[in-house]
Amino acid sequence: MAWLGWLLFLIGRVPQRKKGKNREMGGTGMFCRWCVTVLVCLFIAAAQAGAAATDGGLPKRTLKSNRTVIYNILPQDVDSVGEMFDRGVFYGRLRVNTFRYDWEKERSGATRDNWAIGLGGSMIYKTGFLHGLGMTAGLYVSESPWRMDDNEVGYLKSGKDVLCRHSVATGNGHNMAVLAQAFIQYRSEKNDIRVGRQIFESLLTASNDTKMIPNTFEGVSVYTTLVPDTSVRAALLTRQKLRDHTSFHHVLAYGDDVSDPFSKWSENDDSAMHKGLTLSRLDARGIDDRLVVAEIVNKSIPDLSVMANCTMVPKLVWTGTGEANYSIDIGHGIRVVPGVRYLRQFDRQAGEIGGASIAGKITPADNRGYDDPYSMDGSLVAARIKVQKGADSFMLGWSRVSDDADIIAPWRGFPTGGYTRAMGRYNWYAGTRTVMVQAGCDLGKHGVFPGLGVMVRYALQDFDDAKPDVSADSRVLTIDLIQRVSAIPGLEFKARVEIVRGENDAVDMNGAVKPDPSCKDYRLEANYLF
Repeated sequence: MAWLGWLLFLIGRVPQRKKGKNREMGGTGMFCRWCVTVLVCLFIAAAQAGAAATDGGLPKRTLKSNRTVIYNILPQDVDSVGEMFDRGVFYGRLRVNTFRYDWEKERSGATRDNWAIGLGGSMIYKTGFLHGLGMTAGLYVSESPWRMDDNEVGYLKSGKDVLCRHSVATGNGHNMAVLAQAFIQYRSEKNDIRVGRQIFESLLTASNDTKMIPNTFEGVSVYTTLVPDTSVRAALLTRQKLRDHTSFHHVLAYGDDVSDPFSKWSENDDSAMHKGLTLSRLDARGIDDRLVVAEIVNKSIPDLSVMANCTMVPKLVWTGTGEANYSIDIGHGIRVVPGVRYLRQFDRQAGEIGGASIAGKITPADNRGYDDPYSMDGSLVAARIKVQKGADSFMLGWSRVSDDADIIAPWRGFPTGGYTRAMGRYNWYAGTRTVMVQAGCDLGKHGVFPGLGVMVRYALQDFDDAKPDVSADSRVLTIDLIQRVSAIPGLEFKARVEIVRGENDAVDMNGAVKPDPSCKDYRLEANYLF
């Protein structure tokens, strides 16, 4: 198993071709190396297949449909420092991701049909726990063997996360090798404390590990269940590393270094980032952006789950959210679960610095359709009703954002997630209303097709036409297929298709026709966990 980790590490250290060399030869040579390496890795992984499960055949890890990793087997307590490493556990993963994004109508200099391929994997090692203390390190690598030309990297959409755009644009290559997790951990029966690089899952922060490398943070986190029927998680996060970055960066600052023509990709360049909160503006005010999160979930009342979340960047913005879900058993194995979420955003200087629009284009002469253009005060309300029977589910969701300010959430947790957010969509702009229907079915458990799961979503997105920086209205259909291969434990495939049909005649406040958002997004991925 250790040899596999070294192979994955060496892939990340493959020398980059020099800027200006023939792209085809460089790509082909790299791809050949990858083919050989992956074949060797698969051979070693197959030889280690017996180590992938313990008694009863329980896999060390499993993937949820949203690609969140669940650890079923964790290292045990040990009696010495030597045993910490001798009895540690390796977790390996090989993955391939392919993307094709086609616009209904390309716009010169703005949009272009694009595609990307990512090939890579990860090796995570967790030590045993001595007096509650342990350590975790996770190395992730990604290579894009076939790709668009370097000068087209800015056109990438869903496929952008298989590489680092800033590295490509500055001639530093297409591969990523990142120690995305590296933390010291203390655990007891009801407490878990982590210090270092880590995944932190909460309402607005998430690993969102649907591409090649997860979204992670640097900081301190605490999780406790000391209070009966209650879980509490909190964190102070000082740095973030988005999925397409090779280094950790600011959590709420947009790059604007005038000496770097590609600085927009150097800091937090998430699609939901507030581009008006530039690093130079924050530095001018002496603001050191830090992310503070606290989240409580209580289930003391039978069938009722209540969540409260506070997410803030002091001196800029903070968000308070409450959510409740009540499960009703109506018999025949069917449960109906109504839920509601309310989010309130409080401005602390973000609006004054960057404006109410996360596009960052508001000026004293142009309010971009916002009544109070320099205030980030705003809110979001969402409701849903879910019907569940075994592995089958149906959901009807609705959300509305107040016509005040866009919601700030560039940490890969989504304000409308679980209610109305469809694949790759951002529907928390001011004045946006969305309705979504979702249905899921496990065809394997129905005896139709072994190991196959299906998820379908259909969303109607009603944006504020007056705002120039907000999309035109659209209808979104997504279909997800997940195929687990029982003959090879740990191997699964996922295919995703998204079809967007948008308005092509929407007119903004300036009388300009908005771009047609119609497009198709195709994704295919393979994962092998061992």
